[in-house]
Amino acid sequence: MDPSLALSRPLALAGAVDRVLEVLLDDLWGAGLDLVAETTGVEMLGFPFMQRAYLVAVCIALIGPLVGSFLVHREMAMIGDTLAHSAFAGVAAGLFANAVLSLTVPPLLTALAVAAVAALLVQALVDYAGAYRDTSLAIVLTGSFAVGSVLITATDGGIAVGINAYLFGSLATVSRTNAAVLLVTSVVVGAVVAAAYRPLVYVTFDEVGARAAGLDVARYNRLLAVLTAVVVVGAMQIMGVILVAAMLVIPVATATPVNGFKRSFLAAIGAGGFATVTGVTLSYRYDVAAGGTIVLVAIAGYLAVVLGGRARRRFLLYRSTPANDAGDGPA
Repeated sequence: MDPSLALSRPLALAGAVDRVLEVLLDDLWGAGLDLVAETTGVEMLGFPFMQRAYLVAVCIALIGPLVGSFLVHREMAMIGDTLAHSAFAGVAAGLFANAVLSLTVPPLLTALAVAAVAALLVQALVDYAGAYRDTSLAIVLTGSFAVGSVLITATDGGIAVGINAYLFGSLATVSRTNAAVLLVTSVVVGAVVAAAYRPLVYVTFDEVGARAAGLDVARYNRLLAVLTAVVVVGAMQIMGVILVAAMLVIPVATATPVNGFKRSFLAAIGAGGFATVTGVTLSYRYDVAAGGTIVLVAIAGYLAVVLGGRARRRFLLYRSTPANDAGDGPA
């Protein structure tokens, strides 16, 4: 085969992918928000970096509850926090390699690799080492954070500045490439969850029954763990390592009162969308950290649902008491 022909095919494929992303990010999403900005007079919607931030926010609101719903119902909500700290170690490893070895390794790539390995390690500890789930999570979490801190101090703090954006998140650091990667990630995660939805639900609510039915439970456990790692790394660029686990848990907790798994699924995505979009807006308006603002909005939504539910129950109880029923009758 002609070498030039073999080289032209990957280049053509890369050009086609770039063109598709250009249409999605610029011609559709960007142009749409430009139109909204002109119509409403909201200038920030016309800024490219805010357009990317909102796109990332929508993606996080989708894939966070999408995976987090399975984790919460399996009582493994803290795996997101564990993998976030593992991703921190991965970012530190990438920055360390770039600083010491003069490489050009994308920190998000090393973060994904380390988080995926950590996810499989957690599942291996649960499946084969006989460790309790919370114990295995604690072991991986503390070990990952220890590795990250050692790598940072090994360069006399030289990479500490570069890692701050990954720790706390930032609107300004969301590049066009980051937005494109998260968009593709959202499509992939959504497709995988859709394809494996029934087995994942079965394993989540009845693991013993799933084994008896012949399902490869270990494989679906590993799949969910790796999907969690992908979501964590994807959300890290705007949420930050410290707060990234929140979008796996809080929207799902907010949707708990909704009956039915599918309905709560959609309600969690709605709650996540409200938190991320509102949080990004407030972050820009008041010049505060995006990740922290998103989490505070999400917590406020959760508290509103909890307090509203309690108030509703008390009202119904008050209306149903015999004394109040009697008060409606003749004197």
